[in-house]
Amino acid sequence: MSQDFDYIKKGKAFKFGDNISTDLIAPGRLFHLRNDLVEFSKHVLEDADPEFASKLQKGDFVVAGNNFGLGSSREHAPQIIKIAGVGAVIAKSYARIFYRNAINIGLLALECDTDKIDAGDELEVDIKKGIIKDLTKNIELEIMPLPDVMIKLLNDGGLVEHLNKNGDFKLD
Repeated sequence: MSQDFDYIKKGKAFKFGDNISTDLIAPGRLFHLRNDLVEFSKHVLEDADPEFASKLQKGDFVVAGNNFGLGSSREHAPQIIKIAGVGAVIAKSYARIFYRNAINIGLLALECDTDKIDAGDELEVDIKKGIIKDLTKNIELEIMPLPDVMIKLLNDGGLVEHLNKNGDFKLD
């Protein structure tokens, strides 16, 4: 595993439900901003929570239920989550294309039973130990472990950055 990856992340939980679509993450009516992702990120998850982007602090977590990121395959959804400063998305499950896009662009996407996490809970995510500590409730939750290959991609900032750094697809 890489020595540079930030294995422990702390932040506040922003809770969302099941079936949060890419349209809720990256509002289609603002698709004209796709060439200005910094501006687009100011509207991340706006259609699910109009105040989310203004309340988000760097490192905070998006916590959701099942099937996070369903819908279109646009990469803008995970990109603007990352650019907005989200430390990780923690969900029960993901739409497959969203999950791949998240890892490919370097956004940490973790799977966990999120039922016990409430909005506003302070969380500490420990990737090495495979746990989330809910510091508000003093409980620990297990996360699905990430394969070494994903840690390497995340450490490099995503797939494109990994390829730029290594010149080919060496993940050993």
